[in-house]
Amino acid sequence: MADDGAGPDPERMTLVDRVSRWDAAILYFSAATLCLCGPVMLACTVFGGAELLLMGVVFTVIFLPVGLVLWFHTNLEREHNRRLDAVGVPATAEILGLADFDWNGEESGVLVELRISGPALRTFETTWKRTHHPALRVGLRCKAVVDPVGGRFRVEF
Repeated sequence: MADDGAGPDPERMTLVDRVSRWDAAILYFSAATLCLCGPVMLACTVFGGAELLLMGVVFTVIFLPVGLVLWFHTNLEREHNRRLDAVGVPATAEILGLADFDWNGEESGVLVELRISGPALRTFETTWKRTHHPALRVGLRCKAVVDPVGGRFRVEF
């Protein structure tokens, strides 16, 4: 691992997932649905006489905060992607190792060990948790983009 003192600090690098326009639209729609389902039930109770008061209150208390978190997280991920697209340095991500792991005991995933290097940044190693993909193998090189100042990177797989 080259350590010339320039470039990102490997300890504070954060992976950014690509969020396309369609991904963002789906996430924003889901967030809006979560935010509105409780208040709509409450409105049906007040104006339509429906028996949805308890469900409307529960849905509002639970789903409104979840919807807001999803909305703001999507917005933050899009900002990170725009910054990477604007000031990111091209790099190469090489897969050094693969290990299986369990997500929540229900789904399995793969822990990918990466070495990210490029001409204008210090080489660093990190891990990436993702779902299984048949093309993942040790030695595979993928395109990456690194924001050395902001401490973020994205792997284009």
